[in-house]
Amino acid sequence: MTTQPFQRARRPEHKEQRRQDILEAAATLGLRDGVRQVTLTDVAAEAGVHKSAVLRYFASREAVFLLLAADGWQDWADAVEESLQGSEEPAAAAAVLVTTLAERPLFCDLLAHAQLNLERGVTQEQVRDFKVTALDAVDRISRALSAALPWLARGRAVDVIAGATAMAAQQWQTSNPPETLARLYAEDPLFAHVASEFAPRLTRLVTLLLTGAAATSGGEP
Repeated sequence: MTTQPFQRARRPEHKEQRRQDILEAAATLGLRDGVRQVTLTDVAAEAGVHKSAVLRYFASREAVFLLLAADGWQDWADAVEESLQGSEEPAAAAAVLVTTLAERPLFCDLLAHAQLNLERGVTQEQVRDFKVTALDAVDRISRALSAALPWLARGRAVDVIAGATAMAAQQWQTSNPPETLARLYAEDPLFAHVASEFAPRLTRLVTLLLTGAAATSGGEP
């Protein structure tokens, strides 16, 4: 739990600190318990404030997590830009995309919730701000991919990003099931294949995606 040096944030720097404390509390809980399980009351308790204090900054839990998702997109773009150096083979580029995603488990969880419920619990302006931030990240990543894979057109690079993030969202949920499903996967051999590890399966899927893009773009698969 975050320790607050003041009871109510009045000065601008105190207000910004409180806002960051709330975001950090939500991130901590989302990473530990899964985004789906976290309530605004939980976030307030973790931040060391009353729920009413959180509501001064965020109208809903969806607003908190949507902002974290936006930050996640930019953070992932930073990592991809830094990691994709020079010309890469499809498998190497896929490994970069997957490794940088696997290093950001909260972002992978948020990818599954953004369109499903987070965007539905905020204002139109907040949705627009999120989408502008996410689209900027997609543009940055697509440029990095096209620079690393010269045969990959920007439009195809955007398709690859869309596919990779959609698969990451689905695979993250599959690889981190609730307790009841985890027991089912462990006890019933019929479902053993479902409980695959996140990074290995996603690497195979994204490699297939990029190899297919290479084959249809004149690149070397």
